[in-house]
Amino acid sequence: MKKYLMATTLLIGVGAAGVALADDDDCRVPMADWQPREAVQQMAEAQGWTVRRIETDDGCYEIKGRDANGREIEVEVDPATLAVVEFEYEDDDDDDDDYRGRNNAAPAGSAEPPSNGLFAPDAAPVVQQ
Repeated sequence: MKKYLMATTLLIGVGAAGVALADDDDCRVPMADWQPREAVQQMAEAQGWTVRRIETDDGCYEIKGRDANGREIEVEVDPATLAVVEFEYEDDDDDDDDYRGRNNAAPAGSAEPPSNGLFAPDAAPVVQQ
């Protein structure tokens, strides 16, 4: 019985520590110290970002939009200092379905197939022995 009590206590302690660590990215700034949304908009535009939406999440400002290269971004910003807390590209979520609907053409600057007769346009590769 003592083993089960110790194991349960250990699991509860580890679970509570995990919850505490999950809140590390949160901004803890009193509302009186927050800068206005207009300042967030100006900061984002100064970075070359196109802002689609500014909202609040976990006590931080969250900017959704595009970077200067046109990639979708999601940025968490400290509401008092406007320092970037977290920056991620929207395609960084590691899902396998990210490629649905994308053009599967060869990337720009890719090399042409070798002219050794193994590859012909609109034909399957030929194996030579």
